[in-house]
Amino acid sequence: MIRKWAVAGVGLALALSTTACGGNLGGGSDEEAAEFPGGDPITIYVGQDPGGSTDLIARALADAAADDLGVAITVENKPGANGALAARELAGAKPDGHTLMIYNGSLAYITPLAVPADEAVDIADYEIVTGISQDDYVLVTAPSSGLKTVEDLKGPGRPITYGTTGVGTGSQLSQALLFAQAGIEATAVPFDGGSPTLTAVLGGQVDVGSIQLGEAVEQIEAGKLTPIVTFAQERPSYLPDTPTAVEEGYDTPVQQSRAVFAPGGTPAEVLDRLRQSFQKAFDSDAYQKFNEDNQLTPNEVDGDELRDQWSGNLDKYRQVVEEYGIKLGEQQ
Repeated sequence: MIRKWAVAGVGLALALSTTACGGNLGGGSDEEAAEFPGGDPITIYVGQDPGGSTDLIARALADAAADDLGVAITVENKPGANGALAARELAGAKPDGHTLMIYNGSLAYITPLAVPADEAVDIADYEIVTGISQDDYVLVTAPSSGLKTVEDLKGPGRPITYGTTGVGTGSQLSQALLFAQAGIEATAVPFDGGSPTLTAVLGGQVDVGSIQLGEAVEQIEAGKLTPIVTFAQERPSYLPDTPTAVEEGYDTPVQQSRAVFAPGGTPAEVLDRLRQSFQKAFDSDAYQKFNEDNQLTPNEVDGDELRDQWSGNLDKYRQVVEEYGIKLGEQQ
């Protein structure tokens, strides 16, 4: 099972709203909904490069759901602004269930803290088909750095440099919170996604970097990366000997979450049919093994519950960012 991950950098944010979805209302007829999918293929947008975590999740789901729907499901990569470009294109697509997107939660509950409100795309323009899963971040360094603990990060006598997967990402927020609480002087070095961030850490271009666990595990197991702490609530099974930041006494509740989105105004009957197919995909042995291999925690909830979760995350992250004076839109 491929476990090489990448997370694209963030530019524009998709702001969270708990209102009913708008946009493209009335775009699908009852007749179209009744015969969905009608033999026509389905396209799933991914706002990141091929081979990244979101891309791999999309392809695993597409393979499983296609069997139930009886039509081809293709994944189309539209990288840029951590998915914001793809999301804008989705908003303008015909609301007939044939164009979907794997949407990263960080766009809804982290990037609104990093960009002006007028640069945000409103989540109310979309329908949420289903939640998918959550995954955690791990703070890593190259073995040659000699850094092994958070206490070690206080000792170099110079600002620590930390690689992030982009401005307004969970990678940036997790580290900014940790360093602010630990009193560690640190400078953010943003990259365009997880892969270049990982490369920078491996090459010693930055001291540390926060990377999604599924992306870093292979290099950790190979001894090419040293894990310092994870930002999970509990120790992941792959890293039983690595403490969490919570265990170390730091409040860093940062996770990535994903969901399947459709254009606003997609008929309820079509959404129900899609949810049914994705649920069958979730229940398949192959997809459950995919989650297990990649340290993904299932979060296969309906749209209303997902909105509540993401709204709560936005409130929580805003509170801690304000508490510690973190400016995600600026270099730290």
